[in-house]
Amino acid sequence: MSASNNERYQQSYTPSRPASSTLALHGPVESRRETGPLVPPIVQSTTYIQPALDGYAGPTYSRVDNPTVAELERILGGLESAPPSVTFGSGLAAETALFLATLKAGDHAVVGEAVYGGTTRLFQQLLSELGVDATFVDSTDAQAVRAAIKANTKLVFVESPANPTLSITDIRAVSEIAHEAGALCAVDNTFLTPVLQKPLDLGADISVYSTTKHIEGHSAALGGAVTSRNERLNEKLRWVRKCTGGIIAPFNAWLTLQGLKTLPLRLERQSQNAQVVAEWLSETEGVERVCYPGLNGFTQRTLADAQHETIRGERLHGGVIAFELAGGLEAGKELLRSLELCRLVEHVGSVETLVTHPATMTHADVPRAQRKRFGLTDGLVRLSVGLEDPSDIIADLAKAIEAGLAVSGAVNGPVGEEVVNV
Repeated sequence: MSASNNERYQQSYTPSRPASSTLALHGPVESRRETGPLVPPIVQSTTYIQPALDGYAGPTYSRVDNPTVAELERILGGLESAPPSVTFGSGLAAETALFLATLKAGDHAVVGEAVYGGTTRLFQQLLSELGVDATFVDSTDAQAVRAAIKANTKLVFVESPANPTLSITDIRAVSEIAHEAGALCAVDNTFLTPVLQKPLDLGADISVYSTTKHIEGHSAALGGAVTSRNERLNEKLRWVRKCTGGIIAPFNAWLTLQGLKTLPLRLERQSQNAQVVAEWLSETEGVERVCYPGLNGFTQRTLADAQHETIRGERLHGGVIAFELAGGLEAGKELLRSLELCRLVEHVGSVETLVTHPATMTHADVPRAQRKRFGLTDGLVRLSVGLEDPSDIIADLAKAIEAGLAVSGAVNGPVGEEVVNV
């Protein structure tokens, strides 16, 4: 398939397009609702009355379409100057539909090695059984991506910033490589959302989201979304959703709409808080490494600054940090046991500060050797910074770090026991 056959739809927009804070509230001007309730209602009906067999009007069945879902899709798409997004029951449901829409038996995908563990599981344990081949590469190395391309490559899938190492992929570079091969480029943009990074403006064909995370923001509603300016792909995604029944529930769509209204404000504060916490961690004795794109010592800081958006003139890098204590796994375990304000959960992007142990939680299904290759060590802790006062977050971390460093003894054997696998 040649690049010209990708039929990538480029919707024009002017430099004066509304800011994300305005779009998150109202959506694009050309599709703005003119009448009706200020807060869109929850349309909980599964089906819709039709005037006649030959006179269908509006939605017919909520597995296919729903007014509340459509409102969420309108605003999500508007944040990236794209047609309405296609939403799903979860982020993994969105990814699954994307892969079913773009890959078939005999096709090949190039996948960033540092991606969410559920994405790795999809390729290695499910799609492989359906005849889809995948090569996992260090997507921060554009030449490694190029070298992995095959004649049957149809999709390049990366996550930037990566989960959980925060490594940055040059989206423009890998998109160009994909297009030269006649393939599509998709970016999991869950950590930054379209408020802080716009993959479509950087050349990618597709943005993928777990709206469960920062977009909804309150740990109350599962959801996922795919955004693209490729109208034919959007039609295919809606067809796959109709066939598989993966649409987001109306109530979850409504909750996500409410969270979306404050997304720019939340991300601004969470990014500012994360910057303060990351700088403190980087100066704290016993903290062996800190991964955060806003740190001067972050090896990809220049690329992060080039790709990530500003709010009110301030370059922001999201609310997620990864760090590791000297002492590795045992120190990390004691740290997690000792935290009080920061809660240990399998989640990211909520208004509260959350901690996760990726090796046994989000990435438990990723082979240990693969985890080590992209920097996910057994002792790595992922911190999703919330809206609390950063001084309170730091005070909680300080006590827990002290407890972690007090632990001594060698680490025996690989991580893998007591797996939390979701």
